[in-house]
Amino acid sequence: MEPPVERFKLSQSAKEQLTKLKRYSKIDQWNILCRWAFCRSLAEPTIPSPVPIPADSTVELSWQVFGGEMADILIIALKQRCYNDGLGCDRETLATQFRLHLHRGIGYLAGDPNIKTIEDLIEVTVKPAALAS
Repeated sequence: MEPPVERFKLSQSAKEQLTKLKRYSKIDQWNILCRWAFCRSLAEPTIPSPVPIPADSTVELSWQVFGGEMADILIIALKQRCYNDGLGCDRETLATQFRLHLHRGIGYLAGDPNIKTIEDLIEVTVKPAALAS
């Protein structure tokens, strides 16, 4: 399946936020934290604000590294979200929405005062499922 981007760079702000999350969670890989952040944003019912996001950090990932074994599933989730939001599913729209969701999710996770450990990070993802049952 064709990814929305082959490679992407994070903003310096996102890099700093992920560094904080790495320290709290003890998860050393950028790609794992980015996946959590991307999914956190996709779970949010609102569309991310269309703000410009600079690619001004030294952190660069390929889609395959970002997605790992879940790469195709993440593409499908992004396409479904774009469809649900009434946006196109062309490559440019997908790339833009991917960056917006990724950076919004990083901001949400890093800005959550309740996330101080990896257990807190896990609880953030489990809590919505527990509320739904």
